[in-house]
Amino acid sequence: MCRWAAYRGEPLYLEELVSSPAHSLIEQSHCATRAKTATNGDGFGIAWYGDHPEPGRYRDILPAWSDCNLKSIARQIRSPLFLAHVRAATGGGTRRDNCHPFVHGRWSFMHNGQIGDFEHLRRPMEAMLDNDLYTARTGSTDSELLFLLALQFGLEQDPLGAIAETLAFVERLAEHLERKVLVRFTAALSDGHDLYAVRYASDWKAPTLYAAPMGPSGGYCLVSEPLNDDDNAWVEIPDGTAVIVGENGVDVRLFGTAGAAPDTSRMGRVASGKM
Repeated sequence: MCRWAAYRGEPLYLEELVSSPAHSLIEQSHCATRAKTATNGDGFGIAWYGDHPEPGRYRDILPAWSDCNLKSIARQIRSPLFLAHVRAATGGGTRRDNCHPFVHGRWSFMHNGQIGDFEHLRRPMEAMLDNDLYTARTGSTDSELLFLLALQFGLEQDPLGAIAETLAFVERLAEHLERKVLVRFTAALSDGHDLYAVRYASDWKAPTLYAAPMGPSGGYCLVSEPLNDDDNAWVEIPDGTAVIVGENGVDVRLFGTAGAAPDTSRMGRVASGKM
């Protein structure tokens, strides 16, 4: 499983998430504490928004802890919205095209999770893409394909609706092909204006997601696992939940596909107003 962190708010240096905290993303790349595997050394990537609609991006196949440029870049780049990811490959080779975040136009996307029996679902999933999106696919991961399918299903107009339709399509496809129906999906994505995150799994075993205020005024950080030991600062986002961080703060919503209705019993801590 991978680890990731995302931020939206007043501009911060990327190092505030990537390298400076006690349990920074670089630290998590070789010593994750809330994942099945402690090491996430199959590449890394960062995407950030600045003066242009499209995000900047830097990715490499080196482990995050051994890239001599990453700390320098993170110390110099300041952004109001950025995504950062360290990879533990569950499918797809260790190559730059398979490193997150993925970008298309103004959108950026990163993911932690898996699709059951993906090798049997890959071709019909790819067949759903129009020509432009199919040719935009440069890697071989299920994550990139989920991102492109979301674009196919209307990400530009309705981000959360497109994600729900994408995951529902995968579940229906697996059932139709009599394959294992399993989607585990914890992802962050952005259009350069709002930051979205979704935590969902067809078996209610989604990878972890936490949120905390960060920055000088009204900023929020979304992470796979907390960046420090202050448990009171971090709220665990329940399975079956979507989060939107925008100009007016944080909006937390129930999330589900047609095949799995949201479980309202899991909303307690978030609904209590801790965010």
